[in-house]
Amino acid sequence: MKRSLVATLLAAGLLITGALWPAGAHAAKKPKDIRRATVQVSEFGHLPDGTTINLYTLTNAKGSVAKVISYGATLTELWIPNYAGRKRDVVLGFDNMEGYLGTDPYFGAIVGRYGNRIAKGLFTLDGKQYSLAVNNGPNSLHGGIKGFDKVVWQGQPVEGAHAAAVKMTYHSADGEENYPGNLDVAVTYTLTDDDELKIQYSATTDKATVLNLTNHSYFNLAGAGEGTILDHVLFLNADDYTPVDATLIPTGEIAPVAGTAFDFRKPTAIGKRLDAPELKAVGGYDINYVVNGEAGKLRLAARAEDPNSGRSMEVWTTQPGVQLYIAISLDGSVKGKHGIAYPKYGAFCLETQHYPDSPNHPNFPSTVLRPGQTYSEETDYKFSAK
Repeated sequence: MKRSLVATLLAAGLLITGALWPAGAHAAKKPKDIRRATVQVSEFGHLPDGTTINLYTLTNAKGSVAKVISYGATLTELWIPNYAGRKRDVVLGFDNMEGYLGTDPYFGAIVGRYGNRIAKGLFTLDGKQYSLAVNNGPNSLHGGIKGFDKVVWQGQPVEGAHAAAVKMTYHSADGEENYPGNLDVAVTYTLTDDDELKIQYSATTDKATVLNLTNHSYFNLAGAGEGTILDHVLFLNADDYTPVDATLIPTGEIAPVAGTAFDFRKPTAIGKRLDAPELKAVGGYDINYVVNGEAGKLRLAARAEDPNSGRSMEVWTTQPGVQLYIAISLDGSVKGKHGIAYPKYGAFCLETQHYPDSPNHPNFPSTVLRPGQTYSEETDYKFSAK
């Protein structure tokens, strides 16, 4: 009978002296310090009726953090490193539930059913007119009195090899805020190990309805509460925009940005043109841009950079438009995290979306969702520093 190789080597004393295997091969290996993305669930607070609001903390392998609460599926914190690796929270918000139940200008929330404005709160679908709550001058804004930003979502943590995520779901009943159809919505926040925050939206309905979902985060790349964003440099991948009337409702025209204060096709400081005549009535930017490229495909919409911290953010989206808003309504009266008063121009929003008032403009991309169809959109915020 032939002896096995191992038996032969054992007899020769070679195996234990390391002639076959290197010395220390059986020694205990020192465990590697490998971080991986995680999701933690904790309690954030309670509604007046006692309903518990959960907090989902997403942490990637680099230690960057995104926090989302079940009230409004709201992004409350986003910790991103600067050029030296120092992390700061770059989104405005509140420390506690009381803040979000008070005077909250949609900080970090998912807004819907219809993000942005609908003229006079009226639209007609399949021959029937629907009347919505008027809550912004003569118009309906961000879903009405109790939009998706003010309801409780259900969260489900999702852990992956190179990302942490939470899937938020909500059932909007037929007739809620007078919108037609039972609507089931899912929004998934994913923080990747590359410091990219992905927001993926999906929805289905049992009756024809209109739908326009977006996230309303207020960004300050220097850090939330760190002064204004007027020196942030902005690029917008948009040759055209949708002009508006005095109540910020689109006229229906799609006009070129060339020769106007709305032109950010070359990187420009946000505050450079605030004295332009076309901005004076509003006090700054609150306008929808037509993103270049094919809607439905993920493409670059915007890039913003803070010259002091070196933080930059790219916005990629499948949506046809993006609303630039520079916190015109803030005036220091709203105190956010750590009791900091948020000033006018203290942040900027880049709300990826379909155009405002689309149900009343047949020439705009449609926002109608019908039974059997699936609403599907994605927006990615890619962060870096140099």
